[in-house]
This record gives sequence, structure tokens and C-alpha cells, in this order.
Amino acid sequence: MGLLDFFKKKPTEIQKEKLENGLERTRTSFLDKLSKAVIGKSKIDDDFLDSIEELLISSDVGVETTVKIINRIESRVSKDKYLSEEQLQSMLKEEIIQLISENEQQQNQQEVKPYVIMVVGVNGVGKTTTIGKLANLFKSQGLKVVLGAADTFRAAAVDQIKIWGERVGVEVVEKGMNTDPAAVAFEAVKYGADQQADVIIIDTAGRLHNKVNLMNELSKIKRVMDKQIIGAPHEVMLVLDASTGQNAFEQAKQFTAATDVSSLALTKLDGTAKGGVVIGISDQFKIPIKYIGVGEKMNDLQLFDSKTFINSLFK
Repeated sequence: MGLLDFFKKKPTEIQKEKLENGLERTRTSFLDKLSKAVIGKSKIDDDFLDSIEELLISSDVGVETTVKIINRIESRVSKDKYLSEEQLQSMLKEEIIQLISENEQQQNQQEVKPYVIMVVGVNGVGKTTTIGKLANLFKSQGLKVVLGAADTFRAAAVDQIKIWGERVGVEVVEKGMNTDPAAVAFEAVKYGADQQADVIIIDTAGRLHNKVNLMNELSKIKRVMDKQIIGAPHEVMLVLDASTGQNAFEQAKQFTAATDVSSLALTKLDGTAKGGVVIGISDQFKIPIKYIGVGEKMNDLQLFDSKTFINSLFK
């Protein structure tokens, strides 16, 4: 199986069930607010739109995205259009799916070997764990994976990725703590190419204290990888913790300003009622969400599918 085949796969019934279980807290909160917003309503009027606006903002969708959804609903119906509660819910669901799908369509997966992914994100969002789960996801599809431990400044970061390498059964290229991250990335990409790996995943430091330093460091890592494999990294994936809600927006702003982020992975959706952040971040940054974490187990990282996600949210 090639990477393109892998990314075309649709969620299995088991994955859909895991997603539904993982989104339980978000769904309960969202549907409870939604039922209160539409109860007794039979037409799209200012009162209804205010209720939907409050629902979306309190669900961490974000103000700008909320306004966009409200405008779309307004444009679909005249103010006095009478609808059933089910139709009102259906309309909201359709508009949210359409909004996320527009960003999904921007994703252009390259079929190159080895395919190099540079992973960025602040400490504590589950970055290294996501890398381990991602390696497992690729390996389970018969793809050969090499990891690069280029987060060389955080205590135990190198050890953590080595443990994941052992658990998943993939090789890890590392030079220990306090070494040059770019040198690690260079060696990892060289080794992966020599070993004919399908995917090379490079971990990076998650410090945000100085955006200029961060930008310079990530740029250097990208340059040395490009010298080894033209066009690498082929993907820069930002990992965000969904449970932080609006703080995830701020992290996305910082990293998109520092480097060319091309995909998103949202973790810890199972432990939060703030899953609405998925909708807002997808819309605000025009970056496709590629993976979502819906549990702590190794197999609980999934390819993101907008229709499946929103269907689970409204179920």
C-alpha cells in the first residue's frame, strides 16, 4: 500500500464507534446546548440566530467562524421561513460539514518516497505521543517508518521517542540530549532514505518563548533536510491539544507565523467538551486537519474525516 491509498481510506465501523465514544463529552455538551437553542423555535429569526451564535461560541468554535456559519444560515432562508426542529439541526450540520470540507479539499497528498513529516507543537500537547501513534498507524498499513529525535532540549524527550520506537517496532535516529536538532534531522532523513523507508517523522522542540528563535531553528531543520532529499519536509504537521480550547487557536497563530504548517493533528478530544475547536481551527487557519486523537491507546489516532466527525457530533 502506498501513502495515497492510505489517505483515501474511509473510517471503519470500529473507528467510527471509537470516535463516537471519544466525542461523548463534546457531543453531550453540544447537543444539550443545541436542543435548548432550538426548542420551541420554528423559524429563522433574530432570536434563533442569537441562540445559535451563543451555542457555537460557547462550544469553542470561535467568533469569526461562528459569524460565518450564521451568515450562511441567513443566506439560505428568509427570516420568516418556517422549519421543524430537525430541519434546523440538519441545516446547521450541513453548513459545518461544508465549512470543514472546503479546507479538506486544499490538501494535496504527495506520493513520494520517503515522505518526510516534520512535527511541531508546544510541550505538553501530546506531540511525541502523537508521533508514536502515527508511526504505529503507518506501520499497521505495511509502511516502513523511521523516527528522528530532534527535540534535543526537553528533558526525557529523546528517551520518550525511543520508547515509542521500541513499542511500535520502528527505528529511531538520535544523538542524545543537547545536540544540534538540525544535525539529528539530517542524519534521520539520510538514514531513512538509505533504508528505503516509506515515511520519516521528525520530532522538534516545542518552545514558544521566542518566535524569532523558533522560526530560525525550524528553518534550519528544513534546510538541512532539503539538502538530503529535495522538497523535504513534504509536510509540516502542527499538533494541538483540543482540550485547551481557545489556547489552541493562539498556538496555531504562533506556529503558522513561524513556519509553513501544512496539516494539523488534534489530540485529547476524548477528554474534553471543547471539541468545537476542531471546526474553528479548520476554518480560521485554512489548514487541513489530518489526524485526531480520541483515546490513550496506541490505536486511538485516526485519520480525520469531516463528515464522520460532524455526524458523530450531531448523533
